[in-house]
Amino acid sequence: MFTLKLVGFALVLLYWRTISRHVFSFLWSVALMWGAGALVPVLAVLECWLLDRHPTTERAAILTIPIHYAEMILLGCALVVAFRFTQAHPMAHVAVPRWISSPVLKVLGVFATLTVLNLAIRGLGLPFAAALSKRLASGWLYARSRNPMLLSSLLFFIVGAVWLQSLHAILWTVLWLSPAWVLYVRLYEERELEVRFGEAYLLYKARTPFFL
Repeated sequence: MFTLKLVGFALVLLYWRTISRHVFSFLWSVALMWGAGALVPVLAVLECWLLDRHPTTERAAILTIPIHYAEMILLGCALVVAFRFTQAHPMAHVAVPRWISSPVLKVLGVFATLTVLNLAIRGLGLPFAAALSKRLASGWLYARSRNPMLLSSLLFFIVGAVWLQSLHAILWTVLWLSPAWVLYVRLYEERELEVRFGEAYLLYKARTPFFL
């Protein structure tokens, strides 16, 4: 299992590196930035169906590894291509000074790091299937939000689009990337947590908001 995770993570990094260095045509850029994002919730529906056929802790742990890596590939591809494309084909310039957006990005980066540490300490796990949580993380930041890591990540990329001063990038991030990512979490990740942690997660879910 550990070897599988290492190979999967290495493939994801290699894919991201290849995508970031490749120059795509206009049509391919459009297809990737919209198509890759659209596949994320579709993948979640498929994997949720597979999990519900045999909803066991072992099956959830096995399915989560490939689906998390597939999600990383799709979202990473969509983000890289979209941010490059929206700069090359700007819809409109958003005149937000970078001296405002830059410190906000840094704060969100710190917040995202804290959510990872929170998960590692309270849940004994790491994001993106690097290490599935061994216990339910419901304290500290996770006491106020079921998904503080998702929240900080989405805000980071939205502010990143603002930093690019591109209306095109902002609209794509808010109207396409964010809904796709939220659907993935709602459809698959929350179901997978229900299977692995049972009644404890259902009680936590009932008392803790999705975001805030």
